[in-house]
Amino acid sequence: MRRWLVAVAASGVAVLVAAGAVAYAWPSGPAAGPGPEAETTTITRTTLVDVAVVNGKLGYGPEQELISRLTGTVTALPEVGTTIERGAGTVRINDRPVVLLYGTLPAYRDLTPPTTSDRRPDSDQPAAASPTGSATPAGGTVGADVRQFETNLKALGYTGFTVDDEYTASTASAVKRWQRDLGLPETGTVELGRVLYTPGPIRVASHVVRAGQVAEGPLLTFTETTRLVTASLPARSASLAAVKTKVTVELPGGSTAPGTVQSVRTPDAASAASAPEPTVEVVVAADDPKAFAVPGDGAVRVRFVASTRQDVLAVPVGALLALAEGGYGLQVVEGATTRVVAVTTGLFADGRVEVSGPDIREGMTVGMAR
Repeated sequence: MRRWLVAVAASGVAVLVAAGAVAYAWPSGPAAGPGPEAETTTITRTTLVDVAVVNGKLGYGPEQELISRLTGTVTALPEVGTTIERGAGTVRINDRPVVLLYGTLPAYRDLTPPTTSDRRPDSDQPAAASPTGSATPAGGTVGADVRQFETNLKALGYTGFTVDDEYTASTASAVKRWQRDLGLPETGTVELGRVLYTPGPIRVASHVVRAGQVAEGPLLTFTETTRLVTASLPARSASLAAVKTKVTVELPGGSTAPGTVQSVRTPDAASAASAPEPTVEVVVAADDPKAFAVPGDGAVRVRFVASTRQDVLAVPVGALLALAEGGYGLQVVEGATTRVVAVTTGLFADGRVEVSGPDIREGMTVGMAR
C-alpha cells in the first residue's frame, strides 16, 4: 500500500503531510503503467540548497545614543541626516563642541600631561608608569586610550609628539593648539566627555533633547553612514547568521544583491517584549555598497543558507509515496508498467527532496501525485 505525499512550505522549511486517508492497493509484480493523463517527472542530479528567508528593512543600521558626560546646557544640535566625520563637533554644550574621533575604546577618564616636577631636565619624558599600566602620581596619563587619542590628533594634522601610550608635555602642546582651533580653553588636558569615539563617520538619526535643555543622559541618536539591512531572525536559527556569513538580499523591485553579516546582537528589551518568540537582530552590509542605493519603502527579504547538498539525486516532493510498511518510495515508470521502489530521503529544499537507494538512478521516470 502507499499514500502520496504533499509538500507544504512553512517558514522556509519543507513539511511533509500525508495526503488523503485512502491507501491504494497495488498488485505484486509489475503493474499497468499510468494512464496518459497521469503526471510524471524525472530523477535528476542537482545541488539542493535549503534556505531560511526572513523580512528585513533597508536603512542605516541600528541607532546608538550619544550620552553626555559633561554638565551644562545643550546649546546646539546637528540636523537629522547630517554626516559627521573625524574632528567635527557633534552636539554643543555650553557653546563648546563634543568632538567626534575614530576608535573602539570608549573614553573613560581625563587625559593629562605630567607636571613640571615630574619631568626630567631637558626631557619630554614623564616619570615611569606604575606596573598597573596607569600613570604614577602627578605623571602623565599612560594607556591604550592615550595612543587612540594621539592617533586621531596626528590624523587631524597636529604634530610635534610621538604616537604611543604616554601623554607627554609634547602631546599637551599639540592638544593646546587643537583646543585653540576648536575655541576651547587651552588647558592641554582632554576632559572626559569632550570627545566621542566611533569606528567611523556617523549619521545623525534623531534628537532626544532640544537646545536649551540640560545636557544629561542621551542627547541624540546616530547610525553608520552606509546603507545596511537589519533583519530579525529567530534565536533558534541564530547559527545561520554568524558574523561574515554570506547572504542574499532580495531588494524592492525584484533584484537581488549579495551581502555579508556585519553584526548580530540581542534586540533591546522593548523590541524583545513585542516579538512572538526570542530573536536576534542581524545587520547585513552589501558586498557592493551601491547595490543598496535603491528606491522603495526599504522592505527587503534576506536569504540565509541553512544547508547544501551537492551532486545528489532529487525529485519533486510530490513524487514521494508513504509506504504502508514505513518509509518512503517512488513509483518508477518503465514503458507500460510501473513498480514501487523504496528510497532513503535526505535534504528537503525548494520543493525538492534528495533520494537515494540501490534501485534508483539518474534519468528514471517516476509518477507524481494528481
